[in-house]
Amino acid sequence: MYPNQESSDLNVEIEQWGPDVATLNAVSCSLLDHPQLQEYLADTSHRLLSFDVLDREQKTASPRPPGRFRATIYDYTNNRTLNAEGCLDEPDLLVVSESAAQPLPSNEEFEHAVNLLFEHPELGPRLRQEQYQIYRPMPPLIEIEEPDGRIERTLSVGLFSDELGHRILGVNLIRNQVLEELHDVAHPNGDVCGPPYNLICAQGDGTQQLRLKVTQGATVLWNFTVVRPKNSSGTNGSGIELRHVYYRGKQVLYRAHVPILNVEYSQAGIQANCGPTYRDWQNSETCFEAIGTDFAPGFRFCTSPAKTILDTGIDSGNFRGVAIYVSGQEVVLVSELTAGWYRYISEWRLHANGTIRPRFGFAATNNPCTCKSHHHHAYWRFDFDIRTAGKNLVEEFNDPPLFGGSKWHRKFYEIRRLRDSSRKRKWRVTNTSTGEGYELIPGANDGTASSYGVGDIWILRYHGSEIDDGQIFTTDPAKSKAQLDRFLNGEMIENQDVVLWYSGHFLHDSQHGGSHIVGPVLKPVNW
Repeated sequence: MYPNQESSDLNVEIEQWGPDVATLNAVSCSLLDHPQLQEYLADTSHRLLSFDVLDREQKTASPRPPGRFRATIYDYTNNRTLNAEGCLDEPDLLVVSESAAQPLPSNEEFEHAVNLLFEHPELGPRLRQEQYQIYRPMPPLIEIEEPDGRIERTLSVGLFSDELGHRILGVNLIRNQVLEELHDVAHPNGDVCGPPYNLICAQGDGTQQLRLKVTQGATVLWNFTVVRPKNSSGTNGSGIELRHVYYRGKQVLYRAHVPILNVEYSQAGIQANCGPTYRDWQNSETCFEAIGTDFAPGFRFCTSPAKTILDTGIDSGNFRGVAIYVSGQEVVLVSELTAGWYRYISEWRLHANGTIRPRFGFAATNNPCTCKSHHHHAYWRFDFDIRTAGKNLVEEFNDPPLFGGSKWHRKFYEIRRLRDSSRKRKWRVTNTSTGEGYELIPGANDGTASSYGVGDIWILRYHGSEIDDGQIFTTDPAKSKAQLDRFLNGEMIENQDVVLWYSGHFLHDSQHGGSHIVGPVLKPVNW
């Protein structure tokens, strides 16, 4: 049990959930020697890029730990991606597939690209003399089409010096070749946008998820599973992910996370060859300050509030993973994420009174682009299961009313809606049998939808295949914007299993101060 460091009487208890570190390490370390993989990898140059446990495809009535895994390997000899899936308790049974997809670089792969730069006859001596700061830029990969139409795996590496400004290079890992003349990256410039990038950061391996219980005296207030960003679900991850969330013994959410995150640059950024858009990822953790004791590797209970780049203004820290602390009557979970030069803050605040405050923050390290005006768009997915997976009803509040005398009206079919502060618009999900529910109240800083940052809220019927829109990283505006409208099929949502998507829009530039954090409030009703 971990008591609060302040005057609160909240306590946090943990339970190991899912496979332990030893099991994961044993499977991942032996995987590349598996006979089925060796049929593909024998006598090749290759690297294990990621190893993740997979959530169960179907909903379960009670929390159940994951039992499957997926590994992603890049074969540089044959310029292809291999995916291997299997069961943790039967790792000998493996399903292997190959594709031309370009997965995101791992930390180790980026370090390999940097080492090749050190061998470059011109750049190597300057790097060894520390004339350049090295950083991970956007885009993370350079897609240069070969004459046969294939893309050879090429990582981008950013360099900065006070004298020469920013410069982005490509490192072709198929040919071990440095590419200096690139067209699809930000133009060289001397902008200083954010603190220096920090290459030194504690390793983030360890436990993937835990079960947390928050008590107040003899009363169990909260009980839920928390998943680290690096192991979160979705095509690109989804930040800190909460699953099977119970308040005072009754289920609120089956899952809550941020599966879609994108960036759109204004004209000044486009002229500097930034973007024009990016579909970002939410499963790459970076370091921040967290003082305390580890529950397990990657989960730390803090004796004081953890501090991210938004608090310290620097890109460094002593911990990578999920920090947990108690602040007054709230239990706070926070992690710092990295996507190229962007830094994102994934945070959940759970109050003793049942209120949930999901939060997402925005920052960046020194780079050639973010001094130019741009918008971030974060899309939460709230899979409400108020008491049960079915028998849920969604209502919308407007004051003054849209029609008639009632300020609340039901939503019968799937629909997309906009926020409207002039009508104090909010939404409510209730169980039709018990009347218990939760309100979703827009945040004051959550911005305005646009043609690219589409929509504010989608009210949908649950489908297990609709965790996200399936889009991997891209700079193409038509592909990178959220494609949630494809889930609007006019299905009945009254007395059904429902999912609410909610978006926060944030204008980020040097002229706009104030909060860099967006997010709504989830508040219990008749609980």
